Amino acid sequence: MGEKYAKDFTTKELMIVAAAREIADQDVVFIGVGLPLAAAYLAKVTHAPRARILFESGIVGSIPVDTPIGIADPRLSHNCAKSCGLFYTLSLLQRGYVDISLLGGAEVDKYGNINSTVIGEYRKPTIRLPGSGGANDAASHSKRTVILIPHEKRRLPERVSFITSPGYIRGPKDRKQAGLEGCGPTRVITDLVILGFDQKTRTMQVESIHPNVSVAEIRENTGFELRVPEKVRATEPPTVEQLKHLRTEIDPQGFYSKNRNIRKS
Repeated sequence: MGEKYAKDFTTKELMIVAAAREIADQDVVFIGVGLPLAAAYLAKVTHAPRARILFESGIVGSIPVDTPIGIADPRLSHNCAKSCGLFYTLSLLQRGYVDISLLGGAEVDKYGNINSTVIGEYRKPTIRLPGSGGANDAASHSKRTVILIPHEKRRLPERVSFITSPGYIRGPKDRKQAGLEGCGPTRVITDLVILGFDQKTRTMQVESIHPNVSVAEIRENTGFELRVPEKVRATEPPTVEQLKHLRTEIDPQGFYSKNRNIRKS
């Protein structure tokens, strides 16, 4: 009998697998391309075959062929149940039909607010970014939100330069006061750690640490004081089956999942 868990995998593969595990069977899943796409389709071909996947561009229930590289890539439409446009997909979010959204961004602060608009002052920014797209609708209205981001101090500041997509804003009561119906972010998955949110303060805390990562490395690369419980579990490694699907079916060219940082369980 072969071993269940893979021995060698990249940090991006670990992030994809961790995000896939957040998706339950029959979930309605809102995603873009990149790591979220790989995670959603990994979930669908493994433990969540009845998950229904939505793209911001209006593609519903597709099974992409090869590895789509952008939201306008026609390969996203392969075998789709419906192709209906942006307004339809965002209306599903606003009506509360989406169970989970997988999002990225340039910055994420300790309350799970996402910035994809500007770095620095809004009118005189250091960097001007693409903006929200459908991410604000997803963060505001999804029942759960999972964020994927590289673990760097500049990407995890005390406060984001601009709140493009709301997390818990500035505290536990702010979402309700703002009239946001979605429950807010539940996980932040980085290349070092999986983070959750304290139920009382709604600030980030460590839930699991990836293989060969130290608490000192995590703190050094975080721009705010991150709560680390005394007992923290190790992140569950990818299984042999998950990596097989990811490497042979979902992302065979390693467009999203390859990087130089190899982890060993």
